[in-house]
Amino acid sequence: MYNLLVVEDEVNILKLMTIRLTKSGFNVFGAQNGSEALSVVKKETIDLIVADIMMPEMDGFEMIESIRAEGYTMPVIIVTAKESLDDKKRGFNLGADDYMVKPIDHEELILRVNALLKRADIRKEKKIVVGGCTLDYESLSVFNDKGYNAQLSKKEFLVLFKLLSYPERIFTKNQLMDEFWGYESDSYSDTVKVHINRIRNKIAPISEIDVITVRGLGYRGVKNV
Repeated sequence: MYNLLVVEDEVNILKLMTIRLTKSGFNVFGAQNGSEALSVVKKETIDLIVADIMMPEMDGFEMIESIRAEGYTMPVIIVTAKESLDDKKRGFNLGADDYMVKPIDHEELILRVNALLKRADIRKEKKIVVGGCTLDYESLSVFNDKGYNAQLSKKEFLVLFKLLSYPERIFTKNQLMDEFWGYESDSYSDTVKVHINRIRNKIAPISEIDVITVRGLGYRGVKNV
């Protein structure tokens, strides 16, 4: 069972989120500010945090910064009452993994929690094996049992690893741009397309994997097994 930490200063919202997440099979801890959250993280093994931004004593931004500074890598979902690009930028730069705006849809929250936990599990395993092909997160390498080693850049590897971690899911260009390039000023509109084309060319000799374009939607990783 996964341990979740919900950080929310409004007691009724905290109770409701705890009830919904508990009914979905999670073990839920609660905190009403960032200071309380840090205490819980140090005492318990927390797999994921759902945190409000505006809180007394220590807000969500300060909490994330403190958690990351101490080496904790669990996924963090920010929940806030306003949809601000500056808030998103600050949250992601500090180490947040996702962002939701109040009032939140609890079914959507549970879907996001499950997706982030799955991604975290894959990163812990650090490998994806498809037939005779292996993606090794530790060495950032892609190779097969016939001796071929695809020479991917770090960014190309991370994009490919992401797509093959969720082979049934379509990722839009904007989603990939936000996750892997963030708000870099030197990124441009064709960045994702260029990297996808490079990835395809480099993994072409490996028949077990591929990246396809879903016209009008985005890109999807394919496992040919």
